[in-house]
Amino acid sequence: MHDIKFIRDNFETFKKKLSSRNNTVKIDSILDLDKKNRELIYEKEKLEKQKKDISKSKDEAMFSKSKEISLKIKDLSNEQIKNKTKLDNILSSIPNIPNEDVPEGLDESANKVVEIKGEIKSKKFKEKSHYELGEKLGMLDFDLASKTTGSRFVFVKDQLALLERALSNFMLDTHILENGYKEISPPLIVSEETMYGTGQLPKFENDQFEIKLDQNEDRKFLIPTAEVILTNIVKNQIISQNDLPLRLVASTPCFRKEAGSYGKDTKGMIRQHQFYKVELVSIVQNDKCLDELERMTNCATKILDKLQLPYRKIILCSGDMGFSAEKTYDIEVWLPSEKKYREISSCSSCGSFQARRMNSRYRNINNEKILTGTLNGSGLAIGRTLIAIMENYQEEDGSIIIPDLLRPYMNNLHKISTIRS
Repeated sequence: MHDIKFIRDNFETFKKKLSSRNNTVKIDSILDLDKKNRELIYEKEKLEKQKKDISKSKDEAMFSKSKEISLKIKDLSNEQIKNKTKLDNILSSIPNIPNEDVPEGLDESANKVVEIKGEIKSKKFKEKSHYELGEKLGMLDFDLASKTTGSRFVFVKDQLALLERALSNFMLDTHILENGYKEISPPLIVSEETMYGTGQLPKFENDQFEIKLDQNEDRKFLIPTAEVILTNIVKNQIISQNDLPLRLVASTPCFRKEAGSYGKDTKGMIRQHQFYKVELVSIVQNDKCLDELERMTNCATKILDKLQLPYRKIILCSGDMGFSAEKTYDIEVWLPSEKKYREISSCSSCGSFQARRMNSRYRNINNEKILTGTLNGSGLAIGRTLIAIMENYQEEDGSIIIPDLLRPYMNNLHKISTIRS
């Protein structure tokens, strides 16, 4: 959400910065709606003062006029509410403004690689995809999931299920014990207001799974990422500056319709309606966001370093960033079967954009109330990390070597195969 005062005072600058964000919302009416809103408030306040003065005068002859004023106030209030709703609907559908060091561009072709790390090992055999390996091992079952649930779901079985659980525990331990994050086990269902706070609603409603708990209940949604519920922990709160930064981590299932992905990644686990992810969220002073983004991204890449998986870090251009982001790094891991890097994490600074929607503030040392800064990132996507290990650690016979650091989480299993080793 944007500050209407900033837009009012810097409209042309705002409009120019927004032009690189693939924004489809028409913003030219904002100033007119804002002006009308302030005029209506002014007229209403004038009438309320008149009514108050009449009440103080105790002049019975003026009581009939007081009733007329009350009716006018009611009409003005209704008109102002309608006008404000129009204004808020536009403001809530406009994406965040990109930070100054974000490259301009309309799509992923303008993204810039900032780091490549890890050795891409050549093998003497043709490397299989994760779904070929998983089906041969009898540990990934897409057909069964299709029968029981539908497309873009999978049963993960036996040793691969153990590896999936091991990855979650390994990532949590690293982020908690080494990176200073606090673990949260949150609800997986959130309210409409909570989804609004982080920017999923109203613009991306078609991507969400809405559920019915009760006919009379408010709208509820399955979380598309733990970012939603973790960030909203500070909704409608004033935090002491001494309690910042607040760094949270959760390992949860995530649920997405992937409405815009028809025909993409139809095979395997790359794009699923349900997947597991370890999510990192930071709540900071809003002038500390960019420093925290570097720290968070390093916490995510540390997992890949420990697992010795080759990856690259990319800064997204203005047109490829998420709705709430002011700056985003994507981390992409190497997949041998595709001979290319694929996204495994996205770390974003949102500045005060989400905080304004959530009304999240902190009290500084001068006792001033200031909007917090929020950040979120994957640390990492568990399913895609599973895929990367399967493909990068595969052997010619279709077995998969377990990275050393994961073995204590897997009963000291060294290799995944149809025959336990």
